[in-house]
Amino acid sequence: MPTLKLTQAAADRLRPPANGRVDYWDTILPAFGLRVAAARPGRPPRKTWVCMYRVAGRRVRETLGTMATVPQVDDARDLARASMQRAQAGIHPVQEKERRAAAAAARRCDTLARSIDYYFARYAAQRMRPTSFTEIKRTLERDVKPVLGSRPIRDITRRDIRELLLAIVDRGAPSHANHTLSYLRAMLNWAVSNDLIEANPTAGLKMPAPKVERDRTLDEGEIRLFWLACERIGWPFGQLFKLLLLTAQRRDEVAEACWGEFDLDGALWTLPRQRAKNDKAHVIHLAPTAIEILRSVPTIRTIGFIFTTTGRGPVSGFTRARQRLAATMIELGGAATEPFTLHDLRRSAATGMAGLGIAPHIIDKTLNHTTGKISGVARIYNRHEYLAERKAALNAWAMHLEGIANRSSNLIPLASVSLTP
Repeated sequence: MPTLKLTQAAADRLRPPANGRVDYWDTILPAFGLRVAAARPGRPPRKTWVCMYRVAGRRVRETLGTMATVPQVDDARDLARASMQRAQAGIHPVQEKERRAAAAAARRCDTLARSIDYYFARYAAQRMRPTSFTEIKRTLERDVKPVLGSRPIRDITRRDIRELLLAIVDRGAPSHANHTLSYLRAMLNWAVSNDLIEANPTAGLKMPAPKVERDRTLDEGEIRLFWLACERIGWPFGQLFKLLLLTAQRRDEVAEACWGEFDLDGALWTLPRQRAKNDKAHVIHLAPTAIEILRSVPTIRTIGFIFTTTGRGPVSGFTRARQRLAATMIELGGAATEPFTLHDLRRSAATGMAGLGIAPHIIDKTLNHTTGKISGVARIYNRHEYLAERKAALNAWAMHLEGIANRSSNLIPLASVSLTP
């Protein structure tokens, strides 16, 4: 095998053979050399730095890189010298390099998006309530994956997450930015516990926006416009929005309701614990107005979702529907109303029932709150569900709503509303 003093000029001067390859070994650092290979179909001539050494008595040839990647001979010789020193220490440089390459490849595959999918499939799907699962999955897939999903999860920094959250705040959704941080923090805590990352990059990260307790309720004039607008926009959101106000239940609990949960003859809706936010089954009395709305729904009332336009899943597009409803209220009222959310309907119902003289603990039970006016020892021993009182409350509230809707100047006087079961 030819040997020569591998200077930069000598390495640049070497020409490839007509065919095959030739190894030129260095006289300065024995066992370090330059392999010069002939051109092959589809590949030009190539010069590659190599070195040889023994590890545990076995001879190893290591490729250090081509002259295209390591153009300077001194740099290549330093690489060779470092490998030889590791080999003398009992370290296998080639295997070490392969392990690093495999770890880097695994890190590229362990993207945030892939980790989120794994989190939902292996953890969240078995432990979260369906409503929570749907909301959290929708948030991470819509707001996190498009921005950071392609990045290796180990490369995600606190600054990356802060910028993501501030972008959500800047688009006018500060509360949603806070929720996104909470959901992402829980997912990344799971990633730490499953050895996907060493530390949670959200640790110490503050909520991007101040937490604001909403207190928006619709007054009686707005409720009248709301009811008339629901009739104007019609199926499916007109009926759905009316039921939200009549029953005081949560948006997804109503929107994802199935006919099997309802006893229209008995005027009862039994919300299963799997769909309830507090993981507790809940019985809701259906006032005559609610029964009338349900009987008017243009679907087969034996199986499946009540509010569906496809027959395969519940309705969606609540933001557009609410905006359409608000625009219709403006058309009917001639003046812009203060913006409200669908959850504000639940608060309006609770406030309205309080205005009718209904006791706070009855309202809490109607809303299916796990905590409320009955607390401490009293809550432990008082397991009464107040079904009769809740029925009276929802009937009174429905009568009051009918009075508002039919003639705003002739509301049902509070004293005339019966609150007895």
